[in-house]
Amino acid sequence: MPKALPLMVQGTSSDAGKSAIATALCRIFAQDGYKTAPFKSQNMALNSYVTLDGKEIGRAQGVQAEAAGILATTDMNPILIKPTRDSESQIVVNGEPYANMKAMAYRQEFYEEGLRIIGEAYERLAAAYERIVIEGAGSPAEVNLNDRELVNMRVARLTNAPVILVADIERGGVFASLVGTLQLLEPEDRDRVIGVVINRFRGDLTLLQSGLDWFEEYTGKPVLGVVPFIPDLWIDAEDSLILHRYQGQRETPRDLDIAVLRYPRISNFTDVDPFFVEPDCRMRFVTRLEELGEPDLIVLPGSKNTLEDLQFLRESGLADAVKQLHVQKKSYVVGLCGGYQMLGLTILDPDGVESPLQQLDGLGLIPMTTTMETKKTTVLSRGEAVFAGERLEVEGYEIHMGQSAYEQVDAPFIQMGERTEGYCQEERQLIGTYFHGLFHNDRFRTLLLNAIRAKKGLEPIVERPSFVALREQGYDLLADTVRRHVRMDVIEEQMKAYQEKEVRI
Repeated sequence: MPKALPLMVQGTSSDAGKSAIATALCRIFAQDGYKTAPFKSQNMALNSYVTLDGKEIGRAQGVQAEAAGILATTDMNPILIKPTRDSESQIVVNGEPYANMKAMAYRQEFYEEGLRIIGEAYERLAAAYERIVIEGAGSPAEVNLNDRELVNMRVARLTNAPVILVADIERGGVFASLVGTLQLLEPEDRDRVIGVVINRFRGDLTLLQSGLDWFEEYTGKPVLGVVPFIPDLWIDAEDSLILHRYQGQRETPRDLDIAVLRYPRISNFTDVDPFFVEPDCRMRFVTRLEELGEPDLIVLPGSKNTLEDLQFLRESGLADAVKQLHVQKKSYVVGLCGGYQMLGLTILDPDGVESPLQQLDGLGLIPMTTTMETKKTTVLSRGEAVFAGERLEVEGYEIHMGQSAYEQVDAPFIQMGERTEGYCQEERQLIGTYFHGLFHNDRFRTLLLNAIRAKKGLEPIVERPSFVALREQGYDLLADTVRRHVRMDVIEEQMKAYQEKEVRI
């Protein structure tokens, strides 16, 4: 059986658009009838994705698998790095926690093992698929790291993949970033770059043409395409660098005001993405007390370091403000995963699983105590919730280290077989759950937002957008845009040509 044809997407920097272009390519190859899989050897992200067998990978590869119409597996992202504090991260290998490591220890002690893990995962994918879209990380021109890197040109050599280099024109200096990156590559790696893609272009392409011509003449590399900026593209992001783009609605007047607490180790922030497509919601992230105001809904999202993020809320005054707004019934409060734990009485970490802080008092709104444990829960979950007088099916995924115990289970939120999950007091306008993806359940989100509207004396909105449908449409829109603006014929030709070359590691 022939091995899959690989293609690698690298960028001039983080957030250049590698994940989006890779997602588009996964969709395009799948549309063209090829069995396609994504691959990212090493991912650093706090937004993660749970596979069907309860393992954890980077969210981007889960999304790319969805775009390719397949189920995600850990082979698509064999190494996931989840920062817990400065210079220290949890290392997840093949979907399960491996160790907490300092950056230097990871670089010096894990490199050979990491290379073995990556090679084995890729070989399994290559035997099972026809096309593999490989995503790099950061920039391949990090000259201080390249002797022991595990995610850019070393992977391109390992897989013998041609490379597309992506640059974001919104940042400015697009030609400088492309030329500088190419010049800093080793000659054999520079030769592997088959062309560049300029991403997020707005305006008149004729004004850019002279620059494109100059670039091709100066570098000898073709511009494979200029991809226009796509507004309202609802595809999950994985990197907190994207959060600056979430500020667009901050000053937009809407009926409902939603505040999301942005603590330093915020994770799985895409939980709140569905509110961006709601016609009556203004979404904003809040870091400082003076930004909070009196929102209609306060969301406490997930956290990779719950105790230290809780300490941040206390020191900033946000914890007391949220509690006061809840007591006065001015705001609905919803806590997800780490945010759910913060709403309890106490969080304990006696073994230092996440933090040297061994104990902190929570906001005291839910009668439960959480203890951090070394065993991580990662599972796809579903159950039946009761809200606003309706019974409805909800589904999501759980990723957490802690286990929560109730002093009294007087207001369970979700029934899951013989056990209950979460907490819901509608009259007190308080919900807590380990379910990531809760707001992606269209019916629940509709009931919640219309309950808030009723509290404000507003008429309900019966027909609301389906976020799931919009995301699926987003994959097609992204693929169609890239197909129109990128030389897919050149890419296909180069993918086939490279597999005739000798593999060099």
